Amino acid sequence: MSVSVHPPTPYDVPGQAAGLLHVPISDALRQALTALGDGAVSRETDRTLAFQEIRALLDAGIGRLRVPEEFGGFGLNWVQTTEVLLALATEDSNVLQALRAHLAVEEEALWRGPEDPAAAQWLRLLGQGQSAGNAWTEPGAGGLHHSGTIVRRTPDGLRISGEKAYTTGSIFADWLDVTAADEDGRELGVLVRRDQPGVHVRDDWNGFGQRTSGSGGLTLDEAEVTQSEVRELADRFPYQTGLYQHILLTVLAGIAEAAARDISREVRVRTRVYSHGNAEHSAADPQLLQVVGEVDAAAAVARASVVESARSLDRALATRTESEQSQQRVATEVELATARAQVGLHRLVLDSVTKIFDALGASGVAAPKALDRHWRNARTVTSHNPWVFKARILGDHRVNGTEPVRLWTVGEPVRAEGQSR
Repeated sequence: MSVSVHPPTPYDVPGQAAGLLHVPISDALRQALTALGDGAVSRETDRTLAFQEIRALLDAGIGRLRVPEEFGGFGLNWVQTTEVLLALATEDSNVLQALRAHLAVEEEALWRGPEDPAAAQWLRLLGQGQSAGNAWTEPGAGGLHHSGTIVRRTPDGLRISGEKAYTTGSIFADWLDVTAADEDGRELGVLVRRDQPGVHVRDDWNGFGQRTSGSGGLTLDEAEVTQSEVRELADRFPYQTGLYQHILLTVLAGIAEAAARDISREVRVRTRVYSHGNAEHSAADPQLLQVVGEVDAAAAVARASVVESARSLDRALATRTESEQSQQRVATEVELATARAQVGLHRLVLDSVTKIFDALGASGVAAPKALDRHWRNARTVTSHNPWVFKARILGDHRVNGTEPVRLWTVGEPVRAEGQSR
């Protein structure tokens, strides 16, 4: 009997995942998304960074999704943007993570608004295809209420020096979004041009997942900064940590969708069956279909969760001209929404991406297929911003009305000389 191979569903067509077909973006961007998916497995197996692919995506508009049309962008809201980012993460979750800081820089410019000359200049730069990467986390004691990266005034202008441990996306970017302190100890957010003397980005990320996200270290050695690119960190848009978490959740949801795509494709074309199975074709075996259905449902729940948190981001931006009380209230809503999604999705997605192997047998672990990347990538993403703390914060808010911490840091505590660890 011949094997019946069904045509692919819309979810399985590169560049068409989710509701992307209904979002007003250019054909060039759709084509760039398709091209990104075409090389995802080979980049994973060879550990090749997606320099050309990210440049093509930026040229096609991935970095100006929310930039107003008058500045060269698409002018999308967060729900529409999240649909595009979900499609991006489905094709290659590393690339969306590499753009995480860029989306925050874009949001800061939108929060300040085009009436602010510096923000208007950034909207123009982003509309022209320039991009930003992340440089917040420091090794050792740096970063925990005590940044070791310092901005100093010199006779030649502002200069920044320091060491960063994880700089996701910066190796691909035109600008680095750097946390630092000034000589008075104030916490700053500083934008630093990457292509200049004194900026050294390394490709030394050694994690077993998200291996091509460009998350290596950074050394800054008297790099130049202009005054207009310096702001106090607390003065940035009030829901910035919630936005960062939203991007990680969208990465996770994209991994879940990619797992659903891959398991359905593998079961659809699989010709080998077990004698003690339930059908002559894997695509007709009810137990295997159940496994595929469980993975599909997990991907759908992940999608719904991130779209809901995207709605909270849209509500937050809408308060930028309202009272500070309104802004803080909605910023809290964003933090709670993303924390709930993080706590709710981490086990669901991790369980779903392991189910691939329940349906495929030994052939599913073939190295060239790289299906293990879905678990490794999901495990790595869920290790950021530990969910256990978020669960406690949610419980404390529900029981005691305690406000969540909206701007936090990570690092080793600074101890007095002679104090034991």
